Amino acid sequence: MERKELESISHWLIEQSLQGSADADVFRGFCERLVAAGIGLWRANISHRTLHPLYAGHAHTWWRDDALESSNWERTMADAPDGDFKLSPYYSLVSGSADRVRFRLSGANEPFPYPLLNRFRERGATDYLGVMTRFQESDNLNTESGMVSSWTVDNPNGLSDEQALALERLVPLLGLHIKSAGNHRIARSLMDTYLGKDAGRRVMSGQIDRGSAHTLRAVLWYCDLQGFTRISEAVPQAEVLSLLNEYFDVVVSAIDRRGGQVLKFMGDGLLAIFPLDERVTEPVCRIALDTADDVTAQIAALNHARSAANKPVTDFYIALHLGDVLYGNIGSRDRLDFTVVGTAVNEVSRIEAMCRPLEQSILVSAAFSEASQACHSGRLVSLGRYALRGVRRPQELFTLVSREG
Repeated sequence: MERKELESISHWLIEQSLQGSADADVFRGFCERLVAAGIGLWRANISHRTLHPLYAGHAHTWWRDDALESSNWERTMADAPDGDFKLSPYYSLVSGSADRVRFRLSGANEPFPYPLLNRFRERGATDYLGVMTRFQESDNLNTESGMVSSWTVDNPNGLSDEQALALERLVPLLGLHIKSAGNHRIARSLMDTYLGKDAGRRVMSGQIDRGSAHTLRAVLWYCDLQGFTRISEAVPQAEVLSLLNEYFDVVVSAIDRRGGQVLKFMGDGLLAIFPLDERVTEPVCRIALDTADDVTAQIAALNHARSAANKPVTDFYIALHLGDVLYGNIGSRDRLDFTVVGTAVNEVSRIEAMCRPLEQSILVSAAFSEASQACHSGRLVSLGRYALRGVRRPQELFTLVSREG
């Protein structure tokens, strides 16, 4: 590879990084430029870890026939590498025993220690170069942080020493792009996971001034688990966490599917909103009621499965309310929360607290009922007026009759 080709690819990588181009597009373009520069690239792969609640990392594999395969590794509780990975050249790179491995695949008859290389040789590959590009930061506790890559060629003479050296000079620039794009993706993913998709998007777009908020009209959803204190005192802590995750998964999935926004978890409780924005009130109320129906049915199915496994079962108390809230940044200079506050938030929590004494799983406010008369078709039944703690006037409360009943 000539010096001008090396500089051209280097400048292109820097330009793509500054533009924030997608990983897959940059990787494909990088491989195509290597081929154009005379490197007989047949296959290439890059893999790197990430912080994501579901995925431990991402990988892209490029083939010369223009196929690009992208995949995610499922996150598991076990950190130990599996047997297949230990039989890969990447294992020695990731484990720290080497930052570079090179295997000339042509002209050798003995089997290689890695089954992958034997398969490549059978398909005509002649040379393999593996490189570990480490991402080193003082506060990064992940010893495997970085990008691991492999470059396989099939031309008769394999990689020349000059080509291998050029590749090793270019790969860190590719790694810099992957790190930059990965950090942005991680930040967005963590914001979505811990703040919610809308709040995360707002924070990532720069809405981070303390005290900045706007009035939002929304359906408010507040719920918590029935008998959680009793259950948590009777079962091991690990089982308590498992129970919380399983039941919250039902509720959060149902809310997400219908466009709601989960704002925060409070112990065994959850606060969510269905914003009205410019939408008509009744359809949003119908969405909230349908979500409550979904949760009811799915909790029944979950309880059936847990009972069959001799695990403790429970249900949710749910309150639905309609009102105006302040939505934005609230907190101290050093610790902010993007959430909602206001009278309606206090009222929905007080309504939910009435579920147990009224022996109802779902309670709905008068404001919600009045705004959604055309969509609930008599499914909301009045329970009378009640004094709510901290609320000036007694409120009429309703319960939801299930579609089956």
